[in-house]
Amino acid sequence: MSQAQTPEIKAFFHEGTHTVSYLVWNPQNKRGAIIDPVLDFDHTSGKAASTSADAILQAAENEDVTIEWVLETHVHADHLTSSRYIKMKTGAKVGIGEHIRDVQRIFRPVFNLDDVSDDGREFDCLFADGETFDVGGMEVEVIYTPGHTPACIAYRFGTAVFVGDTMFMPDYGTARADFPGGDAEQLFNSMQRILAMPGETRLFMCHDYKAPGRDHYAWETTVAEERENVHLRGGVSMQDFVKMRTERDATLSTPLLLLPSIQVNIRAGELPPEEDNGVRYLKIPVDLSP
Repeated sequence: MSQAQTPEIKAFFHEGTHTVSYLVWNPQNKRGAIIDPVLDFDHTSGKAASTSADAILQAAENEDVTIEWVLETHVHADHLTSSRYIKMKTGAKVGIGEHIRDVQRIFRPVFNLDDVSDDGREFDCLFADGETFDVGGMEVEVIYTPGHTPACIAYRFGTAVFVGDTMFMPDYGTARADFPGGDAEQLFNSMQRILAMPGETRLFMCHDYKAPGRDHYAWETTVAEERENVHLRGGVSMQDFVKMRTERDATLSTPLLLLPSIQVNIRAGELPPEEDNGVRYLKIPVDLSP
């Protein structure tokens, strides 16, 4: 595997969920991966569509790129993944961090999902911290970045790192840490690992929401720029960061697509099984407590 190969990168922004997906490939042999793809989903009607995934697949076809992998940075809580659809279309393997098992164990009983494992078998590959694997002849390093969720990882392709939801653009801040299994202290430590990389390292976000005063979406920055993140600059201590993050998270609303997203994403993008009437259903737990 070649560590020096610089990948070609094409971003796809899904404005409905503010998600950025990526097509990443080796320009020498035209083989690559799709990172964090979105399945379009209308929660008011229950209708799902592959429009966004098809746009990425069309771009891959236009570039004559063969898709070898679909890579998830974590179990997303704000959009449904189209990893299963892309696997069906391309034969690509679906990979995620090995701590997907923890997320499955947390949410399987919440939704009473008897068909979901607690060992990650729904995915083709579970990556461990520090592990390397091959994408189109390029060596990719896995970096465990828990905090936002217990299963978050980043993918390092040479000098390009796809950080998932661990952090956002420097003028916007950092990820919430109040989901089940999340931890602000772990998040702080995970970000320190990324910020310890060379300053010129390129960082690619999974989301952007336009920081106050910025009139356009953005998703690429560098380690040097991220060291001035509004939540981290000035050498903020872990204690102060955790205090800020905890107070801020208490004001945030639940993501609109949290309930359907979790149910699909812990299944590696597979929709719930059909019931005897031929219809698939997503569950909504009802809390009647005062």
